[in-house]
Amino acid sequence: MPDLDLISFADALEATATGKRHLLLGNGFSMALDAKKFSYQSLFEHADFASLSPHVREAFDALSTTDFERVMRRLHDAAKLIDVYQGADSELAASVRSDYAGLRDVLAKTLAGNHPERPGDVPLSAYRACREFLSKFASGKIFTLNYDLLLYWTRMQDDPKLPTVNLDDGFREDDPEDAWVVWDSTLAPSQTVYYLHGALHLVDAGHEVQKLTWSRTRLALVDQIRAAMDEDPPKFPLFVAEDSGENKRARIIHSGYLHKGFRSLNSVGGAIFTYGVSFGSSDDHIVDAIARGKVSDLWVGIHGGPGGAAHQRFTTLATEIQETRRDHHPKRPLRVHAFDTSTASPWGN
Repeated sequence: MPDLDLISFADALEATATGKRHLLLGNGFSMALDAKKFSYQSLFEHADFASLSPHVREAFDALSTTDFERVMRRLHDAAKLIDVYQGADSELAASVRSDYAGLRDVLAKTLAGNHPERPGDVPLSAYRACREFLSKFASGKIFTLNYDLLLYWTRMQDDPKLPTVNLDDGFREDDPEDAWVVWDSTLAPSQTVYYLHGALHLVDAGHEVQKLTWSRTRLALVDQIRAAMDEDPPKFPLFVAEDSGENKRARIIHSGYLHKGFRSLNSVGGAIFTYGVSFGSSDDHIVDAIARGKVSDLWVGIHGGPGGAAHQRFTTLATEIQETRRDHHPKRPLRVHAFDTSTASPWGN
């Protein structure tokens, strides 16, 4: 059984002072800034289900949840079962699959609609605290599961009083006349930031991945994102919102940009810290990438203090992660630790 006694973030940093540190961010990172904006409950309350069948909204009630991914997972599974009982050409199965796809688009629109409007909506003091937090991982790479713009906004702040952090996302100018920049896979060695599930400001243009920017258009990113989704046909963000870890992995593999980030997570060494990652069933592909990877130490940020639900849940999962590592790399053990997220304060609040 791994030793998951909670220690402070400062003590965890001291314990890893001599090696590389990497960071994996989840939704708790965004919620630490504004829980009202970035919680599942908030997304559900602001979602417009009018374009879908009435059964979708009822599905949330039936499952007693406000979690989009949980409902999507159940719709996906339901369609497969209907195929078994009614045949692959069932109209009901087709209707359920249509609602599944539609709910994914509603989630994208809700995220964009519920997002803070402008970078200035975040106080400079919060950016300063976040830069300071991210600077602890200057020797490694930063991975995020979040779709929002907070990490990008933090990177783009140019106040000279802010701590300097290398947040290279791998996007470069292609055509100076374009309103976007493109991801250049040849610059992979210099890339330090990976959006593992895509992001609102990234667009899959088929032959390339584009990043919307303010500097090219002088239009706020949130406005650009909303306008793109209102086009005919709509342009949706590069977005991994599949229902399970297995389906997320399949979606990632079919995108050169996303797959590069996933392979990087699998290949980094040293220690990796997580902040705001719940490690639910939809994160199985992330857990597996770490377990089968090369990091020697996994430091998990636990919300709720010692003995809480998150602490107890991850104590069990930690054993499974270590067993997976032993099965695949018996000579490369994985040490698992925990720190209290209340001692980290990435936004200074």
